[in-house]
Amino acid sequence: MANALTTSTGAALTPEGGLSRYLSEIRKFPMLEKDQEFMLAKRFKEHQDPDAAQQLITSHLRLVAKIAMGYRGYGLPTGEVISEGNVGLMQAVKKFDPDKGFRLSTYAMWWIRASIQEYILRSWSLVKIGTTAAQKKLFFNLRKIKGQIDAVDDGDLKPEEVEHIATKLGVSEGDVISMNRRMSGSDNSLNAPMRQGEDGGSAEWQDWLVDEDAVNAEAQLAREDEFDTRMDLLQQAMGELNERERHIFTERRLAEEPKTLEELSTEYNVSRERIRQIEVRAFEKVQKAVKRLDKEMRSETLH
Repeated sequence: MANALTTSTGAALTPEGGLSRYLSEIRKFPMLEKDQEFMLAKRFKEHQDPDAAQQLITSHLRLVAKIAMGYRGYGLPTGEVISEGNVGLMQAVKKFDPDKGFRLSTYAMWWIRASIQEYILRSWSLVKIGTTAAQKKLFFNLRKIKGQIDAVDDGDLKPEEVEHIATKLGVSEGDVISMNRRMSGSDNSLNAPMRQGEDGGSAEWQDWLVDEDAVNAEAQLAREDEFDTRMDLLQQAMGELNERERHIFTERRLAEEPKTLEELSTEYNVSRERIRQIEVRAFEKVQKAVKRLDKEMRSETLH
């Protein structure tokens, strides 16, 4: 797994080494047909075949790059964001179960996004963006919603804009105002002078911030363990859907840009209402399966 990202000549392939070259190189890796992917995943799961893992990873590098490009607005090097996404892809390959019946890309995109988002959260930790699920949702959706309502990118939001965003994301208006100021740069700069130091120099705001990595290490491990568990439960639960239900559920509930009922009704040549019914039924089946599997897992843990 460690040596999976290499060119055909064996040279190391990293986005930090030159983004344009990297993007050009990963286009050379072939996409896998469903049957090919299944056999490779079985080989890796049952025999830990490194060649199978490499083919699974390299065939999905374009997916990582596509997802990573969606996080370019956070002021971080795109190459590093892609690298973090690749780490998530590798974790997905390790845990992927081909017998559940769906494609690796469906499963992997969750791991890719999670890895990228954790990297961004770590990189932004100095401004204390918050760690609750609602605050994370606000952090990763604020720019998109501001664009949808044509809000100014810099400066404070209008009261009605604050109210709209807070209602849409289920957070307080104070959280919206605070997050917007931090992300737009109108809040205190990390390097803004705060006071006169004892040696005559000026101290900076970032000098007063405490590195909470050690304090949060245990909580971070707990969050990662919980995420792993939820991902495994989701994968198992989706295995109970038939192919059509799985595809519609994925496109409507899991995709980066969900398809409309109209698009799927055209694809399947049925009414929009029929697609909606299938989506609801699939969601209920997944929800029920997750609850059952979670209960079974907890029962096994207790015994």
